[in-house]
Amino acid sequence: MGRIFAFAAVGVAAILLGSTAYLKMSSGESEFEQCSVNKIAGGTSSIGGPFSLIDETGTRVSDTDVLTKPSIIYFGYTFCPDVCPLDSARNAAAVDLLDEVGIETTPIFISIDPARDTPEVLAEYTDVMHDRMIGLTGTEEDVKAASRAYKTYYKKNEGDDEYYLVDHSTFTYLYLPEHGVVEYFNRDDTPEEMANRVACFVENS
Repeated sequence: MGRIFAFAAVGVAAILLGSTAYLKMSSGESEFEQCSVNKIAGGTSSIGGPFSLIDETGTRVSDTDVLTKPSIIYFGYTFCPDVCPLDSARNAAAVDLLDEVGIETTPIFISIDPARDTPEVLAEYTDVMHDRMIGLTGTEEDVKAASRAYKTYYKKNEGDDEYYLVDHSTFTYLYLPEHGVVEYFNRDDTPEEMANRVACFVENS
C-alpha cells in the first residue's frame, strides 16, 4: 500500500477526458429501460469486444476467460495520482454493496500504462482495492486494441521513464454475460447509485 500512495503523490491529477460522443443515444434494450441512466449510442454492441491481455499471474487471458459474471470494468493506471485510486475504491465499494444483496460482480482494472504496470504491480494494486479485483495489462498493442474496443481515450504525457502522467477517460462500464456492455457510470456516481443500477440490470437480465 505504501508503494501505491508513494506513486499517488507524484504529479498532478490526470485530465478527465471522455469519449461522450459514443455514449449519448438509446441502447434499445427494452428489458433494461427502467435501469439505464446513461444510454449507449448504437446499442450494447457499440462498446466492448474481444481482447487478449495478461493477468496478474502473467497468464494471457481473453475476454471469455475473464468476463464470466456481471463485471465492472475500468481503464486506468496504478501510478495515477488520485483519479484512478478514487474511482477504483468507489467501484470496490459498489461491489461490496452488491455482495450484501446476493449479487456477485467482478471488478476489473485494465491498465493503459503497460510499461510500468507489470503483472506484479497490478497484483499489489488490486489486492489493496478489492480481493476479487482482476488486473489486466499486456503489450502496447494489446492495450490499444482493448481501449479501441471499449472506446476509451488515453495519452501518455511527457516525462522521464519513471514519472509521467497519462491522460485518460474515466468511465466505468457494466458488462453482463449474454448482453455485453449495457451501462456506463460517471465519476460523480456514488457506490450506492452504482449498486442500485447494477442490481436492476442483473435482476432484469
